[in-house]
Amino acid sequence: MKTFVYTLDLKDDPDLIAKYKEYHRAVWPEVIEGAKKIGLIHDRIYLLGNRLVMILETDDAYDPDLDLSRYAEKLRAKEWDELMKTFQQPLKWAKPGEYWLRMELVFDLDQFL
Repeated sequence: MKTFVYTLDLKDDPDLIAKYKEYHRAVWPEVIEGAKKIGLIHDRIYLLGNRLVMILETDDAYDPDLDLSRYAEKLRAKEWDELMKTFQQPLKWAKPGEYWLRMELVFDLDQFL
C-alpha cells in the first residue's frame, strides 16, 4: 500500500465551509466508484479552520500522475471537482490551475522501529 498526503485551503467563509462539509457527507456514488477503480483504498480529508489535509492510501500499482488524471476524465468526477473548486482556493505555492498540492514526508516513526 502507498500513502499520499495533499493540502489545500477552503475559502475562509463559514457558510461555504459548512456547505463543503455537507457535500462530503453525501458524496456522489459515481465519484466513490471512480476513486475505487483507480486504486484508492482509503481517502480521508481533515479540516482545521479553512485548511484541508487529504490522506490517500492506495494499492501498490497506483500512480498519482496517471491515475488522478484518468479519474478526472470521468464526467461525474469532472463535475464534482468543478463544484468543489467553488469552495476551494489554491495555496500560495500552487502553479496556475493547481489546487490540491502533494505534501512532502519529512518524518516517519516506522523508520526508527
